[in-house]
Amino acid sequence: MQTQTNKPYLIEFPSIGASEIGYISVSEAQKNIPFDIERVYWTYYTPESIVRGRHAHHRTEQVLVSVMGRIIVNLEGPDSSEIITFVLDRPNVGVYIPAHYWHTMQYSHIAVQLVLASAHYDESDYIRDYQEFKSIS
Repeated sequence: MQTQTNKPYLIEFPSIGASEIGYISVSEAQKNIPFDIERVYWTYYTPESIVRGRHAHHRTEQVLVSVMGRIIVNLEGPDSSEIITFVLDRPNVGVYIPAHYWHTMQYSHIAVQLVLASAHYDESDYIRDYQEFKSIS
């Protein structure tokens, strides 16, 4: 599966089950995830006053899912014409973030964020300085 767009979009994962027995949602590379998954990580116990992220990637694509709680995701694209906000508050919905999007996240106190990434960790892939991001956008 090729990335359908170079813009962020919501992905709704299948939700299988019922309220009396619980649910399961599934994500699969090249099916509902538009890249091969090379890294999985999660964040938790993040104080509500903390804004995480504050970077972009040269190459890495990501899908963020709030498996618990609420996460507000703000994205700024390479053309910097607008900031797009997504509110993740259901465990069967994620947001696709292409490379070259500056992103920040703010969490409710119980939020657990799952991240599926297209690449292994590589510090040289990160754009951590906002002015540098603006200059290459």
